[in-house]
Amino acid sequence: MNHKQLVLVDKSVLPEVFDKVLMAKTFLARNIAKNSTEACKMADISRSAFYKYKDSVCFYEDKENGRLVTFYFRLSDEPGVLSKVLQKLSGFNVNILTVNQNIPVDRVAVVTISFRMDDAITDTNSMFEEIETISGVVSVKQI
Repeated sequence: MNHKQLVLVDKSVLPEVFDKVLMAKTFLARNIAKNSTEACKMADISRSAFYKYKDSVCFYEDKENGRLVTFYFRLSDEPGVLSKVLQKLSGFNVNILTVNQNIPVDRVAVVTISFRMDDAITDTNSMFEEIETISGVVSVKQI
């Protein structure tokens, strides 16, 4: 039985081909390259090397890139409330990853927003305080 085993290795100790595969994958994911042939040319890697490693090499998101936070909201079913919340979060320089909104019940919608925030922000209390002042925010808590 083949057991897949993952290891975490600093990219600086790996052969350059792995970095180039990651570059090509990024070009494809961001639509900078139209296809794998173009991505390989841009990354200066052969297509055979790309296809050999593309499923085995990927980026690892770690704590150095910020921490993931999820807020649970109860918002009034009024135009613009969610937009104001997102603008306020954006003002804190967070990277919003997901927004999930349920259908309102009794004119209140449950919304969860997950985002990555810089490690420099150690306290979410100021976020809470500012978000709670938005008209239409019934409640907010971190989950």
